[in-house]
Amino acid sequence: MSLRSHPVFFKALAGLGALAVAMGIGRFAFTPVLPMMIADAGLDIRSGGLLASSNYLGYLLGALSATFFRLPVTRAIRFGLLFTGLLTIAMAAEFPFTVWAVLRFLAGVCSAWVLISVSSWNIDNLQDAQRPWLGNLVFVGVGSGVTGAGLLCLALVHWHAHSSVAWLVLGLLALAITALAWRQFEVPAKAENLTHKSASPHTFRWNAEAVRMVVCYGAYGFGYILPATFLPVMAKAALNGSPVFGWSWVVFGLAAIASVWLAAPAVRWLGARKSWVMYHWVMGIGVALPAIHANLLTILIAALCVGGTFIVVTVVAVQDAKRLTKGDATQLIAAMTSAFALGQVVGPFTVRRGADSFEWPLLLAATILIGSGALLLKKID
Repeated sequence: MSLRSHPVFFKALAGLGALAVAMGIGRFAFTPVLPMMIADAGLDIRSGGLLASSNYLGYLLGALSATFFRLPVTRAIRFGLLFTGLLTIAMAAEFPFTVWAVLRFLAGVCSAWVLISVSSWNIDNLQDAQRPWLGNLVFVGVGSGVTGAGLLCLALVHWHAHSSVAWLVLGLLALAITALAWRQFEVPAKAENLTHKSASPHTFRWNAEAVRMVVCYGAYGFGYILPATFLPVMAKAALNGSPVFGWSWVVFGLAAIASVWLAAPAVRWLGARKSWVMYHWVMGIGVALPAIHANLLTILIAALCVGGTFIVVTVVAVQDAKRLTKGDATQLIAAMTSAFALGQVVGPFTVRRGADSFEWPLLLAATILIGSGALLLKKID
Protein backbone atom coordinates (compact mmCIF):
# COMPACT_ATOMS: atom_id res chain seq x y z
CA MET A 1 0.00 0.00 0.00
CA SER A 2 1.49 3.37 -0.98
CA LEU A 3 1.74 6.06 1.62
CA ARG A 4 -0.65 8.34 -0.27
CA SER A 5 -3.35 5.68 -0.04
CA HIS A 6 -2.73 5.08 3.66
CA PRO A 7 -5.58 6.40 5.86
CA VAL A 8 -3.15 7.81 8.43
CA PHE A 9 -1.58 9.97 5.72
CA PHE A 10 -4.96 11.56 5.01
CA LYS A 11 -5.44 12.14 8.73
CA ALA A 12 -2.09 13.96 8.81
CA LEU A 13 -3.15 16.08 5.83
CA ALA A 14 -6.42 16.89 7.61
CA GLY A 15 -4.47 18.00 10.68
CA LEU A 16 -2.23 20.12 8.46
CA GLY A 17 -5.29 21.73 6.88
CA ALA A 18 -6.88 22.36 10.27
CA LEU A 19 -3.83 24.26 11.53
CA ALA A 20 -3.55 26.14 8.23
CA VAL A 21 -7.11 27.39 8.75
CA ALA A 22 -6.96 28.03 12.50
CA MET A 23 -3.53 29.64 12.63
CA GLY A 24 -2.68 30.73 9.08
CA ILE A 25 -6.12 32.28 8.48
CA GLY A 26 -7.95 32.60 11.82
CA ARG A 27 -4.96 34.01 13.65
CA PHE A 28 -2.31 35.33 11.29
CA ALA A 29 -4.12 36.30 8.07
CA PHE A 30 -4.75 39.70 9.64
CA THR A 31 -1.04 40.47 9.20
CA PRO A 32 -0.96 40.52 5.36
CA VAL A 33 -4.47 42.03 5.17
CA LEU A 34 -3.62 44.90 7.55
CA PRO A 35 -1.74 47.02 4.95
CA MET A 36 -4.79 46.72 2.69
CA MET A 37 -7.11 47.79 5.53
CA ILE A 38 -4.88 50.77 6.29
CA ALA A 39 -5.10 51.77 2.62
CA ASP A 40 -8.85 51.33 2.08
CA ALA A 41 -10.70 50.74 5.37
CA GLY A 42 -9.64 53.74 7.43
CA LEU A 43 -7.40 51.88 9.88
CA ASP A 44 -4.13 53.24 11.20
CA ILE A 45 -1.27 51.47 12.99
CA ARG A 46 -2.81 51.97 16.42
CA SER A 47 -6.27 50.68 15.50
CA GLY A 48 -4.65 47.76 13.68
CA GLY A 49 -2.72 46.95 16.85
CA LEU A 50 -5.95 47.01 18.84
CA LEU A 51 -7.56 44.53 16.45
CA ALA A 52 -4.49 42.31 16.70
CA SER A 53 -4.50 42.44 20.50
CA SER A 54 -8.22 41.60 20.50
CA ASN A 55 -7.43 38.43 18.57
CA TYR A 56 -4.54 37.56 20.90
CA LEU A 57 -6.75 38.16 23.95
CA GLY A 58 -9.26 35.74 22.44
CA TYR A 59 -6.47 33.24 21.99
CA LEU A 60 -5.49 33.62 25.66
CA LEU A 61 -9.05 33.09 26.90
CA GLY A 62 -9.56 30.27 24.41
CA ALA A 63 -6.49 28.47 25.68
CA LEU A 64 -7.62 28.89 29.27
CA SER A 65 -11.21 27.83 28.56
CA ALA A 66 -10.05 24.71 26.72
CA THR A 67 -8.59 23.43 29.98
CA PHE A 68 -11.93 23.80 31.83
CA PHE A 69 -14.64 22.80 29.36
CA ARG A 70 -15.01 19.14 28.46
CA LEU A 71 -15.66 18.63 24.75
CA PRO A 72 -14.65 15.82 22.36
CA VAL A 73 -11.55 16.99 20.50
CA THR A 74 -12.99 16.14 17.08
CA ARG A 75 -16.06 18.27 17.73
CA ALA A 76 -13.88 21.10 19.00
CA ILE A 77 -11.85 20.91 15.79
CA ARG A 78 -14.88 20.76 13.50
CA PHE A 79 -16.78 23.64 15.04
CA GLY A 80 -13.64 25.67 15.65
CA LEU A 81 -12.81 25.44 11.94
CA LEU A 82 -16.38 26.15 10.85
CA PHE A 83 -16.64 29.29 12.98
CA THR A 84 -13.16 30.43 11.91
CA GLY A 85 -14.35 30.47 8.31
CA LEU A 86 -17.61 32.25 9.13
CA LEU A 87 -15.91 34.86 11.34
CA THR A 88 -13.33 35.52 8.61
CA ILE A 89 -16.07 36.09 6.03
CA ALA A 90 -17.83 38.44 8.47
CA MET A 91 -14.71 40.66 8.50
CA ALA A 92 -15.53 41.53 4.87
CA ALA A 93 -18.58 43.54 5.98
CA GLU A 94 -18.24 47.26 6.77
CA PHE A 95 -18.98 46.89 10.46
CA PRO A 96 -18.07 49.45 13.13
CA PHE A 97 -14.58 49.01 14.58
CA THR A 98 -16.01 47.51 17.79
CA VAL A 99 -17.71 44.72 15.86
CA TRP A 100 -14.48 43.96 13.99
CA ALA A 101 -12.72 43.72 17.37
CA VAL A 102 -15.33 41.23 18.61
CA LEU A 103 -14.97 39.16 15.44
CA ARG A 104 -11.17 39.05 15.82
CA PHE A 105 -11.57 38.14 19.50
CA LEU A 106 -13.85 35.21 18.68
CA ALA A 107 -11.50 34.08 15.90
CA GLY A 108 -8.72 34.00 18.50
CA VAL A 109 -10.84 31.81 20.77
CA CYS A 110 -11.50 29.40 17.89
CA SER A 111 -7.84 29.24 16.85
CA ALA A 112 -6.78 28.32 20.38
CA TRP A 113 -9.39 25.57 20.64
CA VAL A 114 -8.39 24.11 17.28
CA LEU A 115 -4.65 24.24 18.03
CA ILE A 116 -5.03 22.54 21.40
CA SER A 117 -7.50 19.98 20.03
CA VAL A 118 -5.41 19.16 16.96
CA SER A 119 -2.35 18.68 19.20
CA SER A 120 -4.27 16.17 21.31
CA TRP A 121 -5.84 14.51 18.26
CA ASN A 122 -2.40 14.31 16.63
CA ILE A 123 -1.01 12.29 19.53
CA ASP A 124 -4.01 9.94 19.63
CA ASN A 125 -4.12 9.28 15.87
CA LEU A 126 -0.54 9.49 14.59
CA GLN A 127 1.81 8.37 17.34
CA ASP A 128 1.32 4.68 16.48
CA ALA A 129 1.64 5.12 12.72
CA GLN A 130 5.30 3.98 12.64
CA ARG A 131 6.03 7.12 10.64
CA PRO A 132 7.11 9.84 13.11
CA TRP A 133 7.40 12.46 10.37
CA LEU A 134 3.61 12.44 9.96
CA GLY A 135 3.31 14.22 13.31
CA ASN A 136 5.67 16.91 12.04
CA LEU A 137 3.65 17.16 8.84
CA VAL A 138 0.62 18.30 10.83
CA PHE A 139 2.52 21.29 12.25
CA VAL A 140 3.66 22.32 8.78
CA GLY A 141 0.07 23.56 8.56
CA VAL A 142 0.91 26.74 10.49
CA GLY A 143 3.59 27.83 8.03
CA SER A 144 1.53 26.63 5.07
CA GLY A 145 -1.42 28.76 6.15
CA VAL A 146 0.82 31.80 6.65
CA THR A 147 2.43 31.28 3.24
CA GLY A 148 -0.89 30.70 1.46
CA ALA A 149 -2.49 33.79 3.00
CA GLY A 150 0.57 35.84 2.07
CA LEU A 151 0.52 34.69 -1.56
CA LEU A 152 -3.22 35.32 -1.82
CA CYS A 153 -2.86 38.86 -0.48
CA LEU A 154 0.06 39.47 -2.86
CA ALA A 155 -2.18 38.56 -5.78
CA LEU A 156 -5.06 40.70 -4.50
CA VAL A 157 -2.79 43.71 -4.02
CA HIS A 158 -1.55 43.23 -7.59
CA TRP A 159 -5.18 43.24 -8.78
CA HIS A 160 -5.95 46.33 -6.64
CA ALA A 161 -8.61 44.41 -4.72
CA HIS A 162 -10.30 45.85 -1.63
CA SER A 163 -9.42 44.40 1.78
CA SER A 164 -13.01 43.15 2.08
CA VAL A 165 -12.35 40.89 -0.91
CA ALA A 166 -9.32 39.48 0.88
CA TRP A 167 -11.39 38.61 3.95
CA LEU A 168 -14.13 37.07 1.83
CA VAL A 169 -11.73 34.91 -0.20
CA LEU A 170 -9.80 33.84 2.90
CA GLY A 171 -13.04 32.89 4.66
CA LEU A 172 -14.29 30.88 1.70
CA LEU A 173 -10.91 29.14 1.48
CA ALA A 174 -11.14 28.30 5.18
CA LEU A 175 -14.59 26.77 4.69
CA ALA A 176 -13.41 24.79 1.65
CA ILE A 177 -10.48 23.30 3.60
CA THR A 178 -12.83 22.56 6.50
CA ALA A 179 -15.20 20.69 4.17
CA LEU A 180 -12.34 18.61 2.75
CA ALA A 181 -11.02 17.71 6.19
CA TRP A 182 -14.41 17.25 7.91
CA ARG A 183 -14.71 13.44 7.55
CA GLN A 184 -11.24 12.87 8.99
CA PHE A 185 -12.46 14.34 12.26
CA GLU A 186 -15.37 11.94 12.74
CA VAL A 187 -15.94 10.78 16.28
CA PRO A 188 -15.62 6.96 16.54
CA ALA A 189 -18.48 5.38 18.48
CA LYS A 190 -16.12 3.95 21.07
CA ALA A 191 -14.50 7.36 21.53
CA GLU A 192 -17.68 9.41 21.77
CA ASN A 193 -16.83 10.52 25.27
CA LEU A 194 -13.20 11.42 24.67
CA THR A 195 -12.60 14.91 26.01
CA HIS A 196 -9.90 17.32 26.90
CA LYS A 197 -8.87 15.53 30.06
CA SER A 198 -7.66 17.32 33.11
CA ALA A 199 -4.28 16.34 34.37
CA SER A 200 -4.02 13.49 36.79
CA PRO A 201 -2.74 14.28 40.29
CA HIS A 202 0.99 14.88 40.26
CA THR A 203 3.74 16.08 42.53
CA PHE A 204 5.00 19.04 40.53
CA ARG A 205 5.97 21.91 42.78
CA TRP A 206 6.76 25.41 41.74
CA ASN A 207 10.37 26.50 42.11
CA ALA A 208 12.67 29.22 40.77
CA GLU A 209 13.46 27.22 37.63
CA ALA A 210 9.76 26.83 36.74
CA VAL A 211 9.13 30.54 37.29
CA ARG A 212 12.09 31.38 35.08
CA MET A 213 10.69 29.24 32.27
CA VAL A 214 7.29 30.93 32.53
CA VAL A 215 8.87 34.41 32.45
CA CYS A 216 11.08 33.56 29.46
CA TYR A 217 8.22 32.01 27.52
CA GLY A 218 6.18 35.14 28.17
CA ALA A 219 9.14 37.18 26.88
CA TYR A 220 9.03 35.11 23.70
CA GLY A 221 5.33 35.95 23.27
CA PHE A 222 6.09 39.66 23.63
CA GLY A 223 9.18 39.52 21.44
CA TYR A 224 7.89 37.77 18.35
CA ILE A 225 4.50 39.41 18.09
CA LEU A 226 5.52 42.77 16.62
CA PRO A 227 6.96 41.33 13.39
CA ALA A 228 4.23 38.64 13.42
CA THR A 229 1.66 41.45 13.39
CA PHE A 230 3.29 44.31 11.50
CA LEU A 231 5.99 42.84 9.24
CA PRO A 232 4.20 43.63 5.92
CA VAL A 233 3.32 47.13 7.21
CA MET A 234 6.99 47.74 8.06
CA ALA A 235 8.03 46.34 4.68
CA LYS A 236 5.57 48.56 2.82
CA ALA A 237 6.86 51.67 4.60
CA ALA A 238 10.51 50.71 4.05
CA LEU A 239 9.93 50.04 0.34
CA ASN A 240 7.84 53.19 -0.22
CA GLY A 241 4.70 51.23 -1.03
CA SER A 242 6.26 48.85 -3.56
CA PRO A 243 4.10 45.72 -4.03
CA VAL A 244 7.23 43.69 -3.25
CA PHE A 245 6.46 44.28 0.44
CA GLY A 246 4.01 41.36 0.42
CA TRP A 247 6.79 38.84 -0.10
CA SER A 248 7.98 39.47 3.47
CA TRP A 249 5.02 37.48 4.83
CA VAL A 250 5.50 34.69 2.30
CA VAL A 251 9.15 34.35 3.36
CA PHE A 252 7.98 34.32 7.00
CA GLY A 253 5.67 31.39 6.25
CA LEU A 254 8.23 29.45 4.21
CA ALA A 255 10.76 29.81 7.04
CA ALA A 256 8.15 28.44 9.46
CA ILE A 257 7.59 25.40 7.23
CA ALA A 258 11.33 24.69 6.99
CA SER A 259 11.85 25.12 10.73
CA VAL A 260 9.54 22.20 11.56
CA TRP A 261 11.85 19.82 9.70
CA LEU A 262 15.11 21.40 10.90
CA ALA A 263 14.24 21.54 14.60
CA ALA A 264 14.87 17.85 15.40
CA PRO A 265 18.57 17.84 14.36
CA ALA A 266 19.17 21.02 16.36
CA VAL A 267 17.63 19.51 19.48
CA ARG A 268 19.65 16.31 19.07
CA TRP A 269 22.82 18.36 18.78
CA LEU A 270 22.25 21.04 21.43
CA GLY A 271 19.47 19.73 23.63
CA ALA A 272 16.17 21.46 24.32
CA ARG A 273 17.45 24.20 26.66
CA LYS A 274 20.36 25.36 24.51
CA SER A 275 18.15 25.20 21.42
CA TRP A 276 15.61 27.39 23.22
CA VAL A 277 18.36 29.91 24.02
CA MET A 278 19.63 29.87 20.44
CA TYR A 279 16.15 30.46 19.03
CA HIS A 280 15.59 33.44 21.34
CA TRP A 281 18.85 35.01 20.20
CA VAL A 282 18.21 34.36 16.51
CA MET A 283 14.73 35.81 16.86
CA GLY A 284 16.10 38.80 18.78
CA ILE A 285 18.58 39.57 16.00
CA GLY A 286 15.81 39.34 13.42
CA VAL A 287 13.54 41.65 15.42
CA ALA A 288 16.31 44.24 15.91
CA LEU A 289 17.52 44.55 12.31
CA PRO A 290 14.55 46.51 10.85
CA ALA A 291 14.80 48.91 13.82
CA ILE A 292 18.47 49.58 13.07
CA HIS A 293 17.91 50.07 9.34
CA ALA A 294 14.71 49.13 7.54
CA ASN A 295 15.22 48.03 3.94
CA LEU A 296 14.37 45.01 1.82
CA LEU A 297 17.34 42.99 3.08
CA THR A 298 16.76 43.56 6.81
CA ILE A 299 13.02 42.95 6.45
CA LEU A 300 13.63 39.62 4.70
CA ILE A 301 16.26 38.60 7.27
CA ALA A 302 13.74 39.44 10.00
CA ALA A 303 11.16 37.28 8.22
CA LEU A 304 13.61 34.37 8.11
CA CYS A 305 14.78 34.76 11.72
CA VAL A 306 11.34 35.19 13.29
CA GLY A 307 9.44 32.89 10.93
CA GLY A 308 12.11 30.24 11.34
CA THR A 309 11.93 30.22 15.15
CA PHE A 310 8.43 31.10 16.35
CA ILE A 311 7.06 27.55 15.98
CA VAL A 312 10.11 25.62 17.15
CA VAL A 313 10.47 27.71 20.32
CA THR A 314 7.23 26.09 21.43
CA VAL A 315 8.54 22.62 20.59
CA VAL A 316 11.75 22.95 22.61
CA ALA A 317 10.10 24.84 25.49
CA VAL A 318 7.54 22.05 25.95
CA GLN A 319 10.35 19.46 25.87
CA ASP A 320 12.22 21.44 28.51
CA ALA A 321 9.09 21.67 30.65
CA LYS A 322 8.69 17.88 30.49
CA ARG A 323 12.34 17.48 31.52
CA LEU A 324 11.85 19.68 34.58
CA THR A 325 8.62 18.02 35.68
CA LYS A 326 9.78 14.50 34.76
CA GLY A 327 6.91 13.93 32.34
CA ASP A 328 3.74 15.52 33.73
CA ALA A 329 4.14 19.11 32.60
CA THR A 330 0.46 20.06 32.30
CA GLN A 331 0.46 22.73 35.01
CA LEU A 332 3.75 24.26 33.95
CA ILE A 333 2.84 24.29 30.22
CA ALA A 334 -0.52 25.90 31.04
CA ALA A 335 1.27 28.67 32.94
CA MET A 336 3.81 29.12 30.15
CA THR A 337 1.03 29.31 27.54
CA SER A 338 -0.80 31.93 29.58
CA ALA A 339 2.36 34.02 29.94
CA PHE A 340 3.02 33.71 26.20
CA ALA A 341 -0.51 34.79 25.35
CA LEU A 342 -0.31 37.73 27.76
CA GLY A 343 2.98 38.82 26.18
CA GLN A 344 1.48 38.86 22.69
CA VAL A 345 -1.57 40.80 23.89
CA VAL A 346 0.67 43.52 25.35
CA GLY A 347 3.12 43.70 22.42
CA PRO A 348 1.00 45.63 19.87
CA PHE A 349 0.17 48.29 22.49
CA THR A 350 3.81 49.44 22.39
CA VAL A 351 3.23 50.76 18.83
CA ARG A 352 1.22 53.96 19.13
CA ARG A 353 1.54 56.13 16.05
CA GLY A 354 2.46 55.60 12.39
CA ALA A 355 4.76 53.20 10.61
CA ASP A 356 7.75 55.28 11.79
CA SER A 357 7.05 54.30 15.41
CA PHE A 358 8.36 50.74 15.20
CA GLU A 359 11.99 51.49 16.04
CA TRP A 360 11.86 51.60 19.83
CA PRO A 361 9.25 48.85 20.29
CA LEU A 362 11.34 46.54 18.10
CA LEU A 363 14.52 47.35 20.02
CA LEU A 364 12.68 46.73 23.29
CA ALA A 365 11.39 43.38 22.01
CA ALA A 366 14.86 42.39 20.77
CA THR A 367 16.41 43.31 24.11
CA ILE A 368 13.83 41.24 25.99
CA LEU A 369 14.40 38.25 23.70
CA ILE A 370 18.18 38.36 24.00
CA GLY A 371 18.00 39.00 27.75
CA SER A 372 15.56 36.15 28.32
CA GLY A 373 17.84 33.86 26.32
CA ALA A 374 20.71 34.77 28.62
CA LEU A 375 18.44 34.21 31.64
CA LEU A 376 17.69 30.69 30.42
CA LEU A 377 21.43 29.92 30.53
CA LYS A 378 21.91 31.20 34.08
CA LYS A 379 22.27 28.50 36.70
CA ILE A 380 19.73 28.49 39.51
CA ASP A 381 20.73 26.66 42.65
